[in-house]
Amino acid sequence: MSVEGKVKEGAGFIKEEMNEHGKSPESQKKAQEGRDLRNEGRIEDGKPPKTKPGTGH
Repeated sequence: MSVEGKVKEGAGFIKEEMNEHGKSPESQKKAQEGRDLRNEGRIEDGKPPKTKPGTGH
């Protein structure tokens, strides 16, 4: 497991959680960016990507 992967996963999680309940297109876009970053970090660490939004862990 890489430190960089863990940081990406954590930052993506926070970005997703901060924006996922917003109704504006901008909030939804930021939430998707957070999911993408989180999954990028998970893949770097050899974990499968999360497929459901807002699943927490």
